[in-house]
Amino acid sequence: MTTTTLAVLVPLLPFLGAAAGLLLGRTAPGFVRPLAVLPTLAALALACTVAADQGGGQAVDAHTELTPTGSVPIELALHIDGFAALVALLVAFVATCVQIYSTGYLRDDPRYPSYAALVSLFTSAMLLVVYSGDLIVLLVGWEVMGICSYFLVGHYWETPEARAASVKAFLVTKLGDVPFLIGLFALATDAGSFRITTVLATVANGGLHHPTLVGLLLLCGVAGKSAQFPLHTWLPDAMAGPTPVSALIHAATMVAAGVYFVARLLPVFEASAAVMVVLAVMAAVTMVGSALAALAQDDIKRVLAYSTIGQLGYMTGALAVGDRGAAVFHLLSHGAFKALLFLAAGVIIHAAGTNSLAVMSRASGLPDRVPDVYWTMTVALLALAAIPPFSGFFSKESVLGAAEHVATGHTEHAPGSAGWIVLVAGLATALLTAAYATRLWLLTFRGRGAEAPDHGRQPRSMTVVLWVLAVPSLAFGGFAYRSLPGWFDGRALTPTLTTSVLGTGLALVGGLVTYGAWQRTRALAARAPLGAVAAHPEADAGLVEAEVIAAHKPVFGDVAYAPDPADPGRLLLGPLYRHAAEGFHLDAVYDALFVRPVLAAASLVQFLDREVVDTYVRGAGALPRLLGAAVRRAQTGNVQTYVSALLAGTVVLAVAVLLVATGV
Repeated sequence: MTTTTLAVLVPLLPFLGAAAGLLLGRTAPGFVRPLAVLPTLAALALACTVAADQGGGQAVDAHTELTPTGSVPIELALHIDGFAALVALLVAFVATCVQIYSTGYLRDDPRYPSYAALVSLFTSAMLLVVYSGDLIVLLVGWEVMGICSYFLVGHYWETPEARAASVKAFLVTKLGDVPFLIGLFALATDAGSFRITTVLATVANGGLHHPTLVGLLLLCGVAGKSAQFPLHTWLPDAMAGPTPVSALIHAATMVAAGVYFVARLLPVFEASAAVMVVLAVMAAVTMVGSALAALAQDDIKRVLAYSTIGQLGYMTGALAVGDRGAAVFHLLSHGAFKALLFLAAGVIIHAAGTNSLAVMSRASGLPDRVPDVYWTMTVALLALAAIPPFSGFFSKESVLGAAEHVATGHTEHAPGSAGWIVLVAGLATALLTAAYATRLWLLTFRGRGAEAPDHGRQPRSMTVVLWVLAVPSLAFGGFAYRSLPGWFDGRALTPTLTTSVLGTGLALVGGLVTYGAWQRTRALAARAPLGAVAAHPEADAGLVEAEVIAAHKPVFGDVAYAPDPADPGRLLLGPLYRHAAEGFHLDAVYDALFVRPVLAAASLVQFLDREVVDTYVRGAGALPRLLGAAVRRAQTGNVQTYVSALLAGTVVLAVAVLLVATGV
């Protein structure tokens, strides 16, 4: 087979697996798990073959006209360069791990067939975005991911949290997609085509008439899809869905789409210095704000959600300084260790029966209960904190090095101000990232108090996946920073001395300060007795995540403990803690600016419809009814009455005629 044929099969196989899974889920349940895993695994093998054939060399291009439009043509096109080949490999790899993990994690879920089919469709849509060479076809995959996220986040629809989170995710991302669509049409109008290669050629020739407007419109969609400020609020709430879905969304699909889109069309954004500065500010606010919020979260999945927002901020920061190689390098590295963090968190949630870090800090012996999670999650957190030689160190340092390069005026790809903004925010975030990673590890694995419950060994399908993901989390960065430049733009990804020392030093400071704060709060909390409250009756090995979400109670064995105030984040943030825990009240701001006015307008429309429009409608019907009632009263059925009325009418008419004739 040719590379083009193999590339077409990569997104097609998961799509066919999704269709077959939906059709056979009820009639042949024995085929559900093979249909979930095998097509995605085959897509991974084909993606590896495509990447090997492409080899980081000349891009693979193929196209055919999809439908005549009479103006700008829409084509079914492939454009596979080094970026696309490697990102597709990441998507297929993470999706395969998630599908295998889910066979054990959701083994007792009655809605597993539909879940597995939607995960396959999700994967297919992201692969379509990655390989597509036409913006309209890319948009199709972009929107399919949106509807898949709606259904998957709302998988536990019986819980109000899941229902609200799915609606919020859909609406917030659609809020960004409207200007994004307008931007795509404006871009295609200037280029005369939706083909990505044609668009880039037009930009290179100076044919883009309104680069700032187009760039800002496109950034709205990117901010929504990749959960960047100010459209990031949907992602923490999306944790109400199953944990494997969170791993897929955060590591390889959905949020990665926005970063990948900017990387693929970076010359469009570079055509306007103002757009690059806006992108840098967006990245900086996202990085620092999300890291502060992560330091104050109690829910383990919400910590990881804010962590994802911050790491995506690093990627958009690299794009803001014109280095898409560093951005995609961090995307690949982050995909491995963030998938590992979420899948490990899923095991912890099942083992502990709670999402609450405060409650986990009240239990001891959790590392002995889940040793695979303990070691693999430690590796992932070290990679997240960018401690050498873990993969996150090399990819994060490539971002900081690129920002330093621009800040010191060594490139014309981006304004120097964008470089300083990203560099300062990136260094501050490095300190905060190590702080919340340390806090997460300490509260999860170094608790005190009651013995953690023993629910037996986790299914092998779950633990094997954790170790598979631990390998790239540990070794990918050291291998990739030497070999990836040839796949990208040829720019060096080697860590620079200045940013390496600063970044690693700040990370160590953040970790050590957090450890010291934890020791202090632990000593203070030891003086107060642990307050026990009513036990949750369903804390057993059969507890599923939907029940944890629904109950949202701290549970350990037969005793559930009240929240522990011994939180180092509370000591480190001080008065900022409460605001950071609430995401700096951005949801409240949106509620005041958008939700309440819309609800007030809806109430006004409802009032006008009920009291004004309905009044006229009722009045229009009442007059005929009154006339009909009067006519009915005249119809007595008495012949003498009718004759008398006839004679009276005749007399009246005769008198009237006489008066007219005499001129009176």
